[in-house]
Amino acid sequence: MRKVLTVALAIATSGAVAALIAASQLSTEMKPAEHGWFTPTEIIWQDGPPSLPPGAKVAVLEGPPSKEGPVTFRLWMPDGYKVMPHWHPAVEHITVISGTFNLGMGDQFDKFRVGRTLPAGGFAFMPPKMNHFAFTSGDTVIQIHAIGPWQINYVNPADDPRQAKK
Repeated sequence: MRKVLTVALAIATSGAVAALIAASQLSTEMKPAEHGWFTPTEIIWQDGPPSLPPGAKVAVLEGPPSKEGPVTFRLWMPDGYKVMPHWHPAVEHITVISGTFNLGMGDQFDKFRVGRTLPAGGFAFMPPKMNHFAFTSGDTVIQIHAIGPWQINYVNPADDPRQAKK
């Protein structure tokens, strides 16, 4: 069973980075895992998706994010990492695993208008389409869980890292 779970995780993770926004490359035949158990050393980290500024790492724990159903992933972000104002089409649940995650609400990034500074152990949730931004103080890991498909939509299209690559 562990081998099956490991193979399923490897398959899900291989397409998961791009799947945070793009359609998953997974076969429609693949069945979701019945359960998942991960020790910290078993979590597979990859470069963050194109929808986030360079420098982040992502680990998909449950998903795939591009499909309907439960989604759980972790983001590692370096000190000073910024995510410009954006929104999601589904409720977003955030748990801070380590570091400090700063959240602000609104259409403009303003480091001095932070709604909350969340230390390790902190939790936040936001309704669909709520404009918000974030930045880190110290290396930070957050865990996000939601119902997929998961998307990030930037308030200002010029802030979308995917646009810079075109």
